[in-house]
Amino acid sequence: MEPVRFLDLAATSAAVGATRARRAKVELLAAALRALDPPEVPAGAGWLAGELRQRQTGVGWASLRDLPPPAAEPTLTVAAVDAAVDEIAAVHGPGSQARRRELLGALFVAATAEEQRLLVGLFSGELRQGAQAGLLADAVARAADVPVAAVRRALLLAGDLRAVAVAALDGGAAALAAFGLQVGRPLAPMLAQSAPSVDEALAATGTPAVVDVKLDGIRIQVHRSGDEIAVFTRSLDDITSRVPEVVAAVRALPARELVLDGEAIGLDQTGRPLPFQQTSSRAARRTTPGGIGRAPVAPAVRAAAATTGETVLTPYFFDLLHLDGDDLVDRPGRERWAALDAAVDAPLLVGRMEVEGPEPAGEAFAAALAAGQEGVVVKAPDAPYDAGRRGAAWVKVKPRHTLDLVVLAVEWGSGRRQGWLSNLHLGARDPRTGDFVMLGKTFKGLTDELLRWQTERFLGLAVERGDWVVRVRPEQVVEIAFDGVQTSSRYPGGVALRFARVVCYRDDKTAAEADTIDAVRAIHAGRVSG
Repeated sequence: MEPVRFLDLAATSAAVGATRARRAKVELLAAALRALDPPEVPAGAGWLAGELRQRQTGVGWASLRDLPPPAAEPTLTVAAVDAAVDEIAAVHGPGSQARRRELLGALFVAATAEEQRLLVGLFSGELRQGAQAGLLADAVARAADVPVAAVRRALLLAGDLRAVAVAALDGGAAALAAFGLQVGRPLAPMLAQSAPSVDEALAATGTPAVVDVKLDGIRIQVHRSGDEIAVFTRSLDDITSRVPEVVAAVRALPARELVLDGEAIGLDQTGRPLPFQQTSSRAARRTTPGGIGRAPVAPAVRAAAATTGETVLTPYFFDLLHLDGDDLVDRPGRERWAALDAAVDAPLLVGRMEVEGPEPAGEAFAAALAAGQEGVVVKAPDAPYDAGRRGAAWVKVKPRHTLDLVVLAVEWGSGRRQGWLSNLHLGARDPRTGDFVMLGKTFKGLTDELLRWQTERFLGLAVERGDWVVRVRPEQVVEIAFDGVQTSSRYPGGVALRFARVVCYRDDKTAAEADTIDAVRAIHAGRVSG
């Protein structure tokens, strides 16, 4: 077979982004997968899902701003691009920035305009083409002519789309059946849907239900096999060396083999949760590797951390997927949780109660918020652990904040939103100066109708039209829902919204009536309840 051109995958990506029908997307992706040679599948399958095979490349947005003119003719192959990204990702040490820039420039100068668009999306992690892992699972099944259920099962247990695609295309259903839960290899975590109230959550899960406290920490999956312990994040990154206190806590448990699902969270001296950023920054900070296999007991770790001013991460577990040779993922929740209660010390368990109806569930929600937690997760006790899926068996409920903000600028969309103004720059009013303070961006919650409307609206308000960003007169008010406010050095106000999404445009309000930066800072300081 001829090597597959990178242009062919770029064309598929663009076509998927421009297509709304799920079946048509699957057919496009399946055709692209069938065209790949076995060595090309790991990279190609990942690219079609919007992910680089190399998780860390050192390439940020600043490196993607000033790109060379595109090549007139396509010369790149899938193998050549994968090798080029490998080389970029391997650059370290003195002079690495210049060398990385040189390699990146050589790759982009060889890429056509369509190929450059795909590369920018892959390096930035913002390839919005509507082809995520669930869609790729269907496409892999179609390309390999195997049951979709077999692909999904393997994907959930392997946690690696690329490995599953290789197995399906090379060995079919038999190769997929060989995937199983392997202690030490992370699997995609089960996810929760969202509901605006506990009543609606219970309508999805049914009753009786279990209500878990939802911690605003980092999702962790801890694997133990004898003395070997590994800790993985929600995105399956290995952070074992960064969380010695989590390792120490699990090492103290009596079981020899465990796979635990939970959260790690920083607490203040009163036991209340610290802001998410402090927890996440602590987990992101590298510690000295090498001593993890003999981590000290938890109290000693805490004492050592306290002397250096480090935030201590305390693990809390809410599910058990494997125990001493017995896989539990297919067992009902109540069986898994009973095994969890028996295997893990009570202080390391997430707060949980069984409810028969909305009233006690509402009381549990209020109690979680009063304790400074993020909300609750309502769970169906008879459901298996549906790894990697966001089903109705788990439904999270959080207080929703809303603010009326002003649009300061809008970015042109890409993929399916090509030709429309999409990503909104949001600002809060500064009552002292009369100016607006930027809080972040969002394109979430925008329907096609809103995209059409806002493109016309903001072109009419434009004061500066760039190829990427259109700056507008600060007149249009938009109601924005968000999950919280976090500290940010990126924006001049020092704060940014978490998970912002559009509720509606407020034509009944003027910019002078928009919410202030003081209101945003009050939410950040915890002075305003949800």
